[in-house]
Amino acid sequence: MEELFCEGKHQTPHQLSLSGNITSFNCKRAPDVSDSVLTFSTFSFKREDNRFQEESSGAATVAGKRSSYVDIIKCQSALHVQRRVITPCVLVMKRSERKGGFRYSLFTLSDSNRLEPCLDFKVPYQIRGSVTILRGPTVLWSHAGNVFYISPQDGEVRQTPIQISQGVVGELPLDGGKVFILGLGDLSAQSSHTEVVGCLLHNGQVFDGTTLMPHPYIGITRCILVLSAEKDAGDGDLLKSVVVAATSHQQLVYFENGIVKEICHLPFEQPENIQVVNTGRNGCLLVTSFHRGHVCAVWKETFQIAARWSGVSSVHVDDFLGCGSDQMLLIFQDEGVTAQPLDRFLLTDLCGISYAHCQDHEAPKTSPPPEISLLTLQALESRLQSALSVLQELQREMWVKEGVLQQAVRALADAVSEREPTLPQPEQEGLIALWDSDDESKQDASDDKTRNMPAVTSKPRVEKLWRRFAEDQMVVGVMLTTESSAPVASVRLSILTETGQSSTPAVTQTRSQVFWLPAPCSSSSSSSSFASVFPEPAAKRSRQHTDPNACRLAVTAATRLTPLLNSGCVKCCVMLHYMHSQDAGASVSSPTPVVLHCGQFVLDINSNFQTPLLNTPELKTDEAKEDLLSLMAVLDHWVFRIDSPDHSLGDVHGWIQKRWGCKRIEVSPQYLLVDSPGPTAVMLLHWQPITSFQGELSVHSSELHMLRFLDSLLSYIPTSSSIHSVKSGRAKFAAQLLSLALEKELESLRECASLLCCEEEEEEGEEGRKSLGYEEAPEPASVKGLQRCREKWQSDVEWSRKRMSPLVDVGRYCRLTQRVSLVQLDVDQVALLETQRMLLN
Repeated sequence: MEELFCEGKHQTPHQLSLSGNITSFNCKRAPDVSDSVLTFSTFSFKREDNRFQEESSGAATVAGKRSSYVDIIKCQSALHVQRRVITPCVLVMKRSERKGGFRYSLFTLSDSNRLEPCLDFKVPYQIRGSVTILRGPTVLWSHAGNVFYISPQDGEVRQTPIQISQGVVGELPLDGGKVFILGLGDLSAQSSHTEVVGCLLHNGQVFDGTTLMPHPYIGITRCILVLSAEKDAGDGDLLKSVVVAATSHQQLVYFENGIVKEICHLPFEQPENIQVVNTGRNGCLLVTSFHRGHVCAVWKETFQIAARWSGVSSVHVDDFLGCGSDQMLLIFQDEGVTAQPLDRFLLTDLCGISYAHCQDHEAPKTSPPPEISLLTLQALESRLQSALSVLQELQREMWVKEGVLQQAVRALADAVSEREPTLPQPEQEGLIALWDSDDESKQDASDDKTRNMPAVTSKPRVEKLWRRFAEDQMVVGVMLTTESSAPVASVRLSILTETGQSSTPAVTQTRSQVFWLPAPCSSSSSSSSFASVFPEPAAKRSRQHTDPNACRLAVTAATRLTPLLNSGCVKCCVMLHYMHSQDAGASVSSPTPVVLHCGQFVLDINSNFQTPLLNTPELKTDEAKEDLLSLMAVLDHWVFRIDSPDHSLGDVHGWIQKRWGCKRIEVSPQYLLVDSPGPTAVMLLHWQPITSFQGELSVHSSELHMLRFLDSLLSYIPTSSSIHSVKSGRAKFAAQLLSLALEKELESLRECASLLCCEEEEEEGEEGRKSLGYEEAPEPASVKGLQRCREKWQSDVEWSRKRMSPLVDVGRYCRLTQRVSLVQLDVDQVALLETQRMLLN
């Protein structure tokens, strides 16, 4: 065999990477004795200093005075089968001038930072070419056209069971990994035709090599990497595989089950090694190392060149930053002898992470991605356009189906109610009439279309996104502007968190609140149901009267801060959820949910979470307004009604200011702020007198401070006063609507049942009178009289049975059922809105 090339993760002469650290090996003689010493140093990367810092070091004597020459042959990480851990391995060659021959020793670095001997063997020749250290650990090399290997399980040097030429070595990811040799072999002595064969070293099993690579690529392949492999369910010997190979023709070839799928032209010659960099959500990179210090990175998904470098001493792939994804470390060659190791390097994943350090303060030259960015953007744009067209088509189909269902329900209701069915106009259904119609019919169609089409509400416009911190809570708020006021119970905020470790965003549990803000629209029912938090300046009102339908509101979401900081840096996306509103004439039984992206921000554990809330209540800035909304979102809220039947309540507002030392909040003068240290001691008070004997008190604070305030208030108001906890006006209004709807449903059920029973009794009474009205009454003692009494008794029994389970007319029952169903639909709608309000608030 001419030369043996290997598959490995770290093919470097004196350095290897493991568990995010770099281990460097060196062999030298001790200054006081003639023994040869193998030293090692372990380095870890420090982001703050942008350098690799030494964590541990050690040494071990590998040869005495008799060995005149000691050198490191190979450093590589491999799985130690007995320990079941991946451990650094270093192969050392020792040569004695007196005895001759070559002795090789394999050392492993234990967890206690000690070099321990693992293998020791002697061969009469010097191992030249490439040497591979794979799982076991197993040492493989080639000599005189044969492949030899040794492992702790074998205990001696062995030769492969079959003769293979032009072979490559790698690992199959089957049952923890199996070392194999792939090449050309002659399995039958009678035939001179060579076949692509593979051989497993642990048991000598031979398999069909064409499942990994076709015959033409065997002779030109220089290094191979098996990405995945599995045994076929039908044939246990057949392999399903995904392989990447670098050839001597400057090609990187992607194979699936032995079939070429992708080819990328490489910019350099003589490839030596292929490694995979898993960057997480951004995909994978295939990094190829070349003979003269060249490195090329290729995107696995597009199979296009991402970057290239020159003057590289070694390439290592690991999670050096501890962020859950891989980065590649390129160590550059030093022109002179430097005292510090790892002095010139580049740590990057080509997806936003980049750390570079060079002695001459020059960043390594990297070629920008040529056409991959453009190709990726074009592919994403085409996918987005295709997805948008599909989504629009699905929406059109959904609208058509909804229209057909509504027409079917309307036609069914007309048939049950014995009404004349009304067919929709062609223009409303998007149809074109085959004959002309007069102006009157066109005008009627236009009126019907205007009357039946629901009002289209444009999506809210996001004015500003802010966030505040109060102890262990975070408040996120959004200022919105809408054309018309949507129901408060249908508006809420959600926070999607995204970390570096997870590939899918997670929904954070939040508590949402909605506050109506001053708008240029006039006072309406919506503004009366939710009191405005902030007053509106007269100049602003006069300047904004041009848009009477615009309304402004603030939506806040409060969540716990501690769970968000478990992953270090967290990317938070704020989403607004609301229901698509319709006009008063349309049905609101099936509102359409809408989600709007409001913005995003990054939350880091090193951020400043001590945000002062309302430090100066005298300010009238937007920040003070946001502080007030954040406090109202974090603090608990109570509303109390105070009644004094015998005496007037007095100046409660003045007593609050004098007794508690409150400060008026200028952005919302109706609120008083209790100035106490700490966010939990903050209290917002709002006193609204109704009459001289009644008033309403609104308290935003913790439960303990609320009880203390009420205890102090009882000492001021008259002793005959009573304090009752009430709900907000909107909640009270919603509860009244629900109670009225339930009462209407009960009345409808009672009325329908009574109507059915009364009509049935009237019909039975009329039939009885008709049957008995023309006959004469017989003698009771006669036979005919007894027969009539028996018939009367049987009719009474039948009448009692019908009263217990009456039979009614189908048409009458359908009409009454439709009437009850319409009432129940209204009740369900009100109950649904009330449930949403209770869950969201």
